Amino acid sequence: MEEELDYKKTILIVDDEKMILNLLAHNLEKEGYNVIEASDGLEAVNIAQEKKIDLILLDVMLPKLDGLSVCKRIKNMMNIPILMVTAKDDELDKILGLELGADDYITKPFNIRELLARVKANLRKYDIVSNIEKVHQDNQNKEISNITRTNIITIGALTLDLDRFEAMINNQIVDLTLREFEVLRFLAQEPGQVVTRETLLEKVWGYEYFGDIRTVDVTVRRIREKIEEDTSNPRILITKRGVGYYIANN
Repeated sequence: MEEELDYKKTILIVDDEKMILNLLAHNLEKEGYNVIEASDGLEAVNIAQEKKIDLILLDVMLPKLDGLSVCKRIKNMMNIPILMVTAKDDELDKILGLELGADDYITKPFNIRELLARVKANLRKYDIVSNIEKVHQDNQNKEISNITRTNIITIGALTLDLDRFEAMINNQIVDLTLREFEVLRFLAQEPGQVVTRETLLEKVWGYEYFGDIRTVDVTVRRIREKIEEDTSNPRILITKRGVGYYIANN
């Protein structure tokens, strides 16, 4: 049985195929979500600006404005989880979507239970974001105390503040997404320990099944662009070829 939602989350479905809109809306409403529909890219951007949306299911092939452009525009304006919906063989669209900030993707034809699981997992992750923002707002309204804080991981040049969800390289804050921070946090808990892509996908993305490991590879690449001086010769986030990733213990 699905756990009850604290309040009804609102999901925006963007697709120009009415049959898919109806299918998704029916199943999401059965799970207790509010649903808003859009049939083209421009309409989706306008709705995202005007309404409080908790998650977007976004098709790539759309009239007026394609899904990749929609993803880029919305991510530049606000932090909403976006799940791209791509055709089965459009590998390039999947990678581009993740590079533009999409949180996940699912391919057509999709299994509705899998899609619902991914929606739930991404909503759960983003619930943390609102709590982080509240903590940051509270910190802005008072002086930072000099009390020694223990919920910090420091490995070489990398420092992770687990309370504030902040990452620093040589004491300079790095702008990471929540997912990127969680990848680093998971790896930093046991520096030097190689973690497989499958384990990262299950533990960090929160799936109850194994998704596509390329999602992990793209996220790692984005992290390296932010924390490494030379991405072709990483010193912090290291690849164990054919196995997975680890944080260098130095």
